[in-house]
Amino acid sequence: MKDLIVIGAGPIGLACGIEAKKNKLDYLILDKGMLVNSLYNYPQNMTFFSTSDRLEIGEIPFISHNPKPTRAEALEYYRRVTAAWELNVKLYEGVDRFEKTTDGFIVHTRKGSYPTKNIVMATGFYDLPYLLNVEGEDLPKVSHYYKEPHPYFGMDIVVVGAANSAVDVALETYRKGAKSVSLIIREKEIGKRVKYWARPDIVNRIEEGSIRAFFEAELKEIKPSSVVISSANETLEIANDFVLAMTGYQPDFTLLESLGVAFQPDEYKTPVYNESTMESNQEGVYLAGVVCGGLKTNKWFIENSRVHAPQIINALIEKLN
Repeated sequence: MKDLIVIGAGPIGLACGIEAKKNKLDYLILDKGMLVNSLYNYPQNMTFFSTSDRLEIGEIPFISHNPKPTRAEALEYYRRVTAAWELNVKLYEGVDRFEKTTDGFIVHTRKGSYPTKNIVMATGFYDLPYLLNVEGEDLPKVSHYYKEPHPYFGMDIVVVGAANSAVDVALETYRKGAKSVSLIIREKEIGKRVKYWARPDIVNRIEEGSIRAFFEAELKEIKPSSVVISSANETLEIANDFVLAMTGYQPDFTLLESLGVAFQPDEYKTPVYNESTMESNQEGVYLAGVVCGGLKTNKWFIENSRVHAPQIINALIEKLN
């Protein structure tokens, strides 16, 4: 019988494991994918908005060679943290279901079953993209994920979105030789929350005509060699080889719902939890990290949700004692 099982081996899940180990609790971290799976799926050349010191966990310094750390540096750092703390992590072992018992829970995975007194849900939100729900979205030319610019050299690219990921993709594919780059943006302008060093860059590229931007526009249809766009009371069809839909991602609430976790009656489907202990409405089920924000995935980051780990472990110690 474990004291706790953490679902999710992202930075916050690892932080929960570290706090558990520091306090001599019997714990296990499970993840259906690789270590810090969401960070791995970021674009290869991505730069964090946060400085390295705000991404640190477990009192291990995060040394970056840049003012803002890169994806590669973050992956190396969290590997080093996991190894240094000798964390009890089982990767590529997704949870199939939970079973409630008189003593707590049994967590059933593809590979085994683990009894535990408590569960900490530290799942991310990178697995379910927001779909465009337009005809042709299932064509091979459409992707909701972006890794690197090389495949798009010499191609006509359409990028959907106006936040950081869309801006990064548009700028990088343009600079690495895309034949043309067009941005499809619902709003009247580039998002105000775009990284301060990237926003002037994309605005200037749009103003000079290097990157085309269709504001207050929607992608209506995706065809094998073109796309149909509705903008400014007119419909346009432009040549296109690839569509990169950088429309964001949403958490998978399936596991939370199976545990009986309740949600606030708001538009963001915010889970119910105690802000002091991070315990949900279900006794023994705790929430940590981005999952606490529901559909509002820009509320919690590594830097402001690291505190969830000591909050949870302190509450658990008080309960176990």
